[in-house]
Amino acid sequence: MMRLISECYFHVQYGMSTLFLLSTLNFLHKHNVASVCLYLRLGTRSTRVASALSKAQLQDGYVAYPWEKKMRDTLRMPNSSCYLSMLVLPKALDSNACRYESFDDTLARANAWICSAQASGIPVDYRNVQSEALLTKISGETASATVNSGSLSDLSNVTNATLYGFEDYHGVDIGVVKAARLWYSSIGELLLEIPLEEGDTRLGFAISRTEEGFIYISSVVDDEECKGPSSRSGLRDLFNRAKEASKLLVISRVSNEKVLPWMISSSGSVRCFDTISLSQKLSLHRLAVRPIELHLLAWEKPAGPVERIFHSPKLPLPSTLLPQPHQNVVTESVEPRVDAEQDYVGDLSFRLDDISFESSWV
Repeated sequence: MMRLISECYFHVQYGMSTLFLLSTLNFLHKHNVASVCLYLRLGTRSTRVASALSKAQLQDGYVAYPWEKKMRDTLRMPNSSCYLSMLVLPKALDSNACRYESFDDTLARANAWICSAQASGIPVDYRNVQSEALLTKISGETASATVNSGSLSDLSNVTNATLYGFEDYHGVDIGVVKAARLWYSSIGELLLEIPLEEGDTRLGFAISRTEEGFIYISSVVDDEECKGPSSRSGLRDLFNRAKEASKLLVISRVSNEKVLPWMISSSGSVRCFDTISLSQKLSLHRLAVRPIELHLLAWEKPAGPVERIFHSPKLPLPSTLLPQPHQNVVTESVEPRVDAEQDYVGDLSFRLDDISFESSWV
């Protein structure tokens, strides 16, 4: 009985009223004392559990992750992603790059670039487009015009603006240039290994570049008696199959290094790789007798397990097969023509060959 009284006193400590305590003691004289004690214990436990549940919080923290191993074992190309994108900067309206076209104009240029690439036979598909903010330092009239327009009342104008600014804590005017990031993809990438032997005087194929900045195989030596690197590796067969499908055999990587275009500058020039330097690198492979690894953009699903193809995420097949542009193959000794107006790509200057007239043989 003393145990029961102590339990009743426990209930009083947890805020139960005196009336409830008297009712409980009166109830003990009429019913089984053991069953009542069990009832009180269960009620007390449920209250404690409910209180603990209401106060419970989930904990978070940092967990180590084996990035090097995952990037080496899980990626199709170790330490290299399969995501393809093009950064399109807004078009500058003056030489000082103080005023730019609207963001809608930037989106239109991105749209024109991907459509032109598909029309020229590049086996890619549009995936997504998004805005991307780039920070830059501004001053003078540009700063006063853009920083003052950053008020809440001008938010509707900022949505389509490609340059707006703000002032940081130190009084420095910071400009935000709004570019467009265009995401595209291919069905996959074909890995082509070109074995080299002592005595190989040439690789047997030519490379060119499209106006959109893609480097592709423009010609392959078609000689049944020639057992050069292009024939031994199967490049000639791949080139003929791509030609039948009205697609270009685009080089996406050389020795696991991407050689795709990656930016359109504010002047409108496409930032891409030079075919001359690439030809020189391939020739050095031949002189050093070291095999060449080329990744080519696939234009169709593999016909069998013999082909080594690295698939991108599941994508729809290309909608239409477009005709291949006319290619004029020239001899190995012809030097590429230089266009002074197209010699500058962003801040980088190098000589570019005109795909309509020449190809770089290796």
